[in-house]
Amino acid sequence: MAVKVIETAGHPRDDQAMCNEVESSGPRHRRGPAQRARYAQPSPAGPTVLVVDDEISLLQTLGENLRRRGYSVEFATTGSLALERTEHRPADAIVLDLGLPDVSGMEVLNRIRAWTTMPVIVLSARTAENQKVAALDAGANDYITKPFGMDEFMARLRVALRDVRKGADEPLVETDDFTIDLAQQRVVRAGHAVPLTRTEWQIVQLLARNPGRLITHRQLLSDVWGLTDMTTNNYVRVFLVTIRRKLEPDPAHPRYFVTEPGCGIRFLPSGSSEAEG
Repeated sequence: MAVKVIETAGHPRDDQAMCNEVESSGPRHRRGPAQRARYAQPSPAGPTVLVVDDEISLLQTLGENLRRRGYSVEFATTGSLALERTEHRPADAIVLDLGLPDVSGMEVLNRIRAWTTMPVIVLSARTAENQKVAALDAGANDYITKPFGMDEFMARLRVALRDVRKGADEPLVETDDFTIDLAQQRVVRAGHAVPLTRTEWQIVQLLARNPGRLITHRQLLSDVWGLTDMTTNNYVRVFLVTIRRKLEPDPAHPRYFVTEPGCGIRFLPSGSSEAEG
């Protein structure tokens, strides 16, 4: 199912229409004409997803599809309401548009990332590569462009929730083929420690501490090598080849260390075959 989104400028009438059309119950938040909105009353089911967007048709579509799959859904039509909501009642995941009518989506992302690691999936009509990289560098777990397929969106949401729940703070990150021991700083495969160079380990542990999140080439260059020159991007490719040879069951078709061309690398503890389903 493909969802086509037309971004419009937000104004009071849009927010009031969302109250009437998207939600049937729940407490009303009033912050003045430009910020009037209402959150959906979450069901007692699964994880809570906060959808931040001012496009009513998108809110209706995502709300319906998320609830059908057992999620609780809440809405914010402005960046200021999203920040207020996450401060008082953090959601399990946030779906964030960049084109908000008051506070920009990038500012919302930066302020959220200052205090929480909750998964943030950017959902935007902006397709330029530099905008994607900027959002990912700012801490977004994923970036999906509009229009989008609902099945793909749900798969990426599951990955973000599942892998973050596994926890970057856990001392062990387990996959079907190897275990990363963050406390002991080693990787074990088939009962034996895998010899990794210092640089290989730095890359592996950075990715393992951010499961499911797309780590940009810029961040890898900065955190591992202290570099800012993107012309040295070949460093990342060379070391990923050796890491995959040592850890992937089929290095030519990686399941765990997955490259997204032009953006970065994603570590998937459950394997890419599950993420795509």
